[in-house]
Amino acid sequence: MIIFLMLVGLIAGVFFGFPTAFVLGGMAMIFGLIFVGPDIFGFFILQLESVMKNYTLLAVPLFLFMGVFIEKSGMAERLFNSLYLLAGGLRGGLGIATIVISALFAAATGVVGASEITIGLMALPAMLAKGYNKSMACGTICAGGTLGILIPPSVMIVVYGPIAGLSVGKLFLGAIFPGLLLVMLYILYLALRCYIRPQDGPPMAPAERDVPLKHKLYLLVTSVVPPAVLIFAVLGSIFFGIAAVTEAAAVGVIASMALAAAYRRLTLETIKQACLQTLQITSMILMIAVTASFFSTVFVALGGDDVISDLFLNLPFSKWGILFSIMGLLIFLGMFIDWIGIVFIVVPLITPIGASLGFDPVWFALLIMVNLQISFLTPPFAYSIFYLRGITPPEIKTTDIYRGVIPFVGLQIIGLALCILFPQIITYLPNLMLK
Repeated sequence: MIIFLMLVGLIAGVFFGFPTAFVLGGMAMIFGLIFVGPDIFGFFILQLESVMKNYTLLAVPLFLFMGVFIEKSGMAERLFNSLYLLAGGLRGGLGIATIVISALFAAATGVVGASEITIGLMALPAMLAKGYNKSMACGTICAGGTLGILIPPSVMIVVYGPIAGLSVGKLFLGAIFPGLLLVMLYILYLALRCYIRPQDGPPMAPAERDVPLKHKLYLLVTSVVPPAVLIFAVLGSIFFGIAAVTEAAAVGVIASMALAAAYRRLTLETIKQACLQTLQITSMILMIAVTASFFSTVFVALGGDDVISDLFLNLPFSKWGILFSIMGLLIFLGMFIDWIGIVFIVVPLITPIGASLGFDPVWFALLIMVNLQISFLTPPFAYSIFYLRGITPPEIKTTDIYRGVIPFVGLQIIGLALCILFPQIITYLPNLMLK
């Protein structure tokens, strides 16, 4: 009953709009003092020190800083202009180009908000001007933006690894193929829909794409090669065992600043804005990390981990039935709690369950992360929808965005199912990683 009240208090606090960090800390303080006593403060101090001394979490501000510089370097604009010319002649070509740009931008930033807003400001007006279906255009941008939370270097993976006791480098590599799988599913959907219904994604007029092939190739090379070098510098150094994740993040920061300088966007104002945005987001994440560790300490001290474990392991299902129950629970929680809260609250509880069922830990972790992508598109608290709503013109209604994301939620569930049916999609690259 105590554990039930603790969880109800947590969910109620978040549901009524209180900041997640303060809800976690408040519940930990109240239940800790009542049922453990003043000694709980000693445990809180140890947990605070543990989080602050976690070397891997140092990669969080570094990747955020890198992402801000990539956003301000003009890379997305150059990518869009080149792919706009190359794919605009196809039915649904602008939508396909938007997904490709989103994937490349995700691999260079690891942040959903920055990717979606930057790409949305360019792609949405272009698609609406060409007569694209409003709902499809909005859904494409929302779904493309969520790739930033999965395709490495993802901030979610950096946070997830230490909590679950897993190698962030292996999680990075394990996320590559699931991310590409979702990209392919989105592209196939857009191509098929626009083939059946050409009016949803008409091609560009021949006169608009009448640009010399030499110029098209120049635009493509100058826009794709720099981010490709940046991505290889970060992920390649991890894959080949040259650098740890935090060191690779530092390499990414230097490379992103060099890229901004090459595009003549490296200014004192840019550095100032990058520092401020990084400080704000990092402070939020680490505040939740600290208070979540307080909550977990009290929860475990009261036997909550055993209650949750027994609840799932005693379900009248096979291990696959239990897995699908966990996936369903995460989809439901994703409608009301952001990914940060779910990772810090739920992951420490369900990771031992996955181990008890004999699942590969990297595979199980990536299934959860693929699942958490869905939370960005499922109302009422669908952050991807809110990001886009803030930049849409008046003719776009919120209902247009909701209708647009529904097919992509289905595609994300299909991608999750394929990762369950074919574990090698996740495990192949981590198994090749150099020790």
